[in-house]
Amino acid sequence: MRRTGERYLSEPAEGITTRHAFSFAGHYDPKNTSFGALLACNEETLAPGAGYDAHRHTDTEIVTWVVDGALAHRDDAGHASVVRPGMIQVQSAGAGITHTERNLGGATEPVTFLQMWLQPDRFGVEPGFGIRSVPTADGLTLLASGRPSDDVLRLRRTDAALWLVRAGAWAALPELPAAPYRYVHVVAGSVGYRTVPGPQGGGRSASAGDAIRITGDAFADPTAGESGVELLLWEMGSPLQFG
Repeated sequence: MRRTGERYLSEPAEGITTRHAFSFAGHYDPKNTSFGALLACNEETLAPGAGYDAHRHTDTEIVTWVVDGALAHRDDAGHASVVRPGMIQVQSAGAGITHTERNLGGATEPVTFLQMWLQPDRFGVEPGFGIRSVPTADGLTLLASGRPSDDVLRLRRTDAALWLVRAGAWAALPELPAAPYRYVHVVAGSVGYRTVPGPQGGGRSASAGDAIRITGDAFADPTAGESGVELLLWEMGSPLQFG
């Protein structure tokens, strides 16, 4: 369990506030560099008029989920988008992509979003891009996947997938996919769970901004709290590859 207040706080430019789940940029913790194939999970807030100027990425799957407001994206491959709540965007940096990310022009409120970086298992390939809207119903929704058989946004890692999980007040969560590495980020509401299945498992709860890194069956009987829950779940079959 990592609470939102335990994230490293940075302000990389005027009007930008970021909370990092892992070592990132000027913050380095050798015991917290990744989990599974996930390299970053940043909680970003951009004030009106603020944003990231053109910067370059290579060999990274950049996944964006907006919580509030609207995020304007543009890259040097000709893609331009506005990401709003209820939409998922995947940019595969591949051999190299330069992009900008800004609070939408004319906005009077901040934009808050999650940006997650996943290591691909194919390197130096042509960049890719995709964006789609997501159903609003409760349940389990597949957002992006590297499995060829899944008809969703494509990830360049064959053993990884990202799910959206929603449940109403006090409702049990649907059966979640099993994987050697699972990463849960609570977007809104709260969730309670047992640390191991059955009555011997200690009870814990997580609220918006908290994250849970799971190996084995250590996220048992998850149940939404009094205001329901929305969470993102990464399913990963292997850790980072080196060499």
